[in-house]
Amino acid sequence: MAELTATAIAASGMKAQSVRLRHISENIANADTPGYRRKLVEFEPQHAHGRDTGAVTTSRSQHDRAALPEIYDPGNPMAGDDGYYLGSNVDLVIEIADSREASRSYEANLKVFEQSRQMSSALLDLIRR
Repeated sequence: MAELTATAIAASGMKAQSVRLRHISENIANADTPGYRRKLVEFEPQHAHGRDTGAVTTSRSQHDRAALPEIYDPGNPMAGDDGYYLGSNVDLVIEIADSREASRSYEANLKVFEQSRQMSSALLDLIRR
């Protein structure tokens, strides 16, 4: 059976959240880039022999299918004959909220990782006595 240790499960959570944070930072960096579509990532459970291991992986990055806003700026070189061009569908408020959530989840997984390591160390100390 392919059961994972608590440290391996917590490590997979930290890795998944770091991927999510990377996508969020790319979204924030490109919030003013015309035509940029917000990148999203989903978490998927890891399976081994048809059973959940408790760990997670990230899906391939996907683009948010929300409509791009039309921005009126006739002086912009990207504007069409009607004076509009397509902006970015990144909402900074949502990105900041998502980044806080991902950071807190990363920290929670880190604490689980540290606690599991401390418990393993304490168990080894007990066995040595």
